[in-house]
Amino acid sequence: MKLYIAEKPSLARAIAEALPKPHKKNDGYITAGNGDVVTWCIGHLLEQAPPEDYDAKYKKWVAEHLPIIPIEWKLKPKPKTRKQLTVIKKLIKEAKCIVNSGDADREGQILVDEAIKYCGASKNKIDNALRCLISDMTPAAVKKSVNNLTPNKTYLPLAISALARARADWLYGLNMTRLCTLQGQKSGYKGVLSIGRVQTPILGLVVNRDTEIENFTSKPFFEVIANITTNSGEVYNAKWKPSDACAPYMDEESRVTSKQLAQNVVNRIANQQGIVKQVTQNKKQQVCPLPFSLSGLQIAAAKAYGMSAKQVLDVCQQLYEKHKLITYPRSDCQYLPTEQLNDIPAVTSAISNVSPTLSSALKHADFTKKSRAWNNKKVSAHHAIIPTAKSKPTGILSSTEEKIYTLVAQQYIAQFYPNFEYTEKQIDTEIAGGLFIAKQKCVINNGWKALFERPNKNNAHANKESKESADFTSTNLPNLKTGDNVHCVKGNLIEKHTSPPKPFTDATLLLALTGIARYVSDPDIKKVLRESDGLGTEATRAGIIELLFKRQFLARSGKEIRATDIGKKLIIALPRQISQSDMTALWESQLESISTQSLNYKTFINGIEQNIQQLIISLENVSFNGLPQGQFRKKFTRKRKTNTKSYAKTNNTPKAKPAKKRKTKTTA
Repeated sequence: MKLYIAEKPSLARAIAEALPKPHKKNDGYITAGNGDVVTWCIGHLLEQAPPEDYDAKYKKWVAEHLPIIPIEWKLKPKPKTRKQLTVIKKLIKEAKCIVNSGDADREGQILVDEAIKYCGASKNKIDNALRCLISDMTPAAVKKSVNNLTPNKTYLPLAISALARARADWLYGLNMTRLCTLQGQKSGYKGVLSIGRVQTPILGLVVNRDTEIENFTSKPFFEVIANITTNSGEVYNAKWKPSDACAPYMDEESRVTSKQLAQNVVNRIANQQGIVKQVTQNKKQQVCPLPFSLSGLQIAAAKAYGMSAKQVLDVCQQLYEKHKLITYPRSDCQYLPTEQLNDIPAVTSAISNVSPTLSSALKHADFTKKSRAWNNKKVSAHHAIIPTAKSKPTGILSSTEEKIYTLVAQQYIAQFYPNFEYTEKQIDTEIAGGLFIAKQKCVINNGWKALFERPNKNNAHANKESKESADFTSTNLPNLKTGDNVHCVKGNLIEKHTSPPKPFTDATLLLALTGIARYVSDPDIKKVLRESDGLGTEATRAGIIELLFKRQFLARSGKEIRATDIGKKLIIALPRQISQSDMTALWESQLESISTQSLNYKTFINGIEQNIQQLIISLENVSFNGLPQGQFRKKFTRKRKTNTKSYAKTNNTPKAKPAKKRKTKTTA
């Protein structure tokens, strides 16, 4: 009997549909007509054991116990899903072959692998286990995946990376949270000061932005615009470009801060002759945007509809699991495998049925065009989010589901549109020894941009398009050539003022997390981070941001995301290493290195342990004065009797070590 273990019940049902009928539904599993069985996890069935499972003394939070570093790691069943774990354990004993059918990512790999090991699978079964990778839950796609199983051990580095992440998070979060909370109590704070390797730097980003806004002082700067006429009476405007000699009167962004200097230029160029020094005109083009990764889709939905990252992810899960209308959503990839070129007719036909509003867009698409999106070399465990070949009647989707589906479908259709083409013209004019630049952009062919030119103000590209449109003009610059004489009628002095940074929104915060290198000062780390996926992962960012709101470290003011007083004072008191992005983002890069086998688990974890010991020393004298006072609450929960198994510090198969069966209370 072949046993498929899926990550969720919805995926298990999809796999069962791809197996021979008749099917028999049982309690916790489905039996196919050929005797194969499909069962499922319900997310993680196991969790890291709390400190008191290692030693009862750790139930009480005491600084002298830190750092808490397990010698042998333990997992324990989650009480709510214990029954399903028992079902899987029984089926594993009966199975001849086990198929890991978790989601196509790091978490999907580890949560099934850890369940297989915990349930006592023999070494032979573990070594010969297979992997079923599913990113599209339509029947045809699932059947194809079921018929193309690969050895599960191929993905062992991915599982080790996930294991390293889970243990590093446990070590860092538990030790830092306990220590900061204890330090907070010394300062009179009665709450829990939660610390996390990703959540705290995210909070730090928001606090730093809020501080910049609060401390910002607007300063004036000046521009000079020359009004110029040609010998034939044509008129154009050109902007003064200060020379290097003006550097002492300019700020770090090369803006002139001296009004006297700018006014002097205005006076000098009035009613003066000029000469055209150079005329350039180039034809340029922009290729269509790639299909969405999860972050890209979350950013687009935040801009278009004001949706939070968590809302977008939840809707995507519905479209993927319930409706089967989009491919696997927790993807960090924007590329597609070339084999999916064969699916274009079926996918586009489904789009026209699900979203009739896109029918006209499909009519103008050229499906023989192959964009840069189809690139096998840039596709790893999963590909970009695109519509599936599944079709559903109009009206089945909710309003938010329809919006997200339309965004995904539009981005897919754009792959079959021509490039956006335009001309860029520039005239460099010298007047009274100064250089003045006139620029013009003219559209030749809207290409793929026509797909996003809609009257809907909530268009995902609306904000970007409106900003870009300011650079394009229907007023053409005159036809001049180098050496032509012109006349400057007058100069205009334009006074402007610097603007403060804008508060983060859902869209801009996600952009910051995916482009975290911009916020890092160390050049070596910056270089590493440019090649990584940023701070956090596609699958975790939404949940972490929501957690910061839940813990009242962040608050919303309309679309703006601001830090609360608690959040601000926490970040201000913490050492920079904890509150900034450098260390955490570097960890994510190292975890990726583990998955590609360029870094080993032991080296990574040893580094984490040493770092935590150093941080504990640096936090010994930290004060959290100024945090609001309140009643410290202890949360007691009655736990069921459990058996806990140990996992060795390496990734070897663990030996069972039953814990004492006793009821315990947990202190929050």
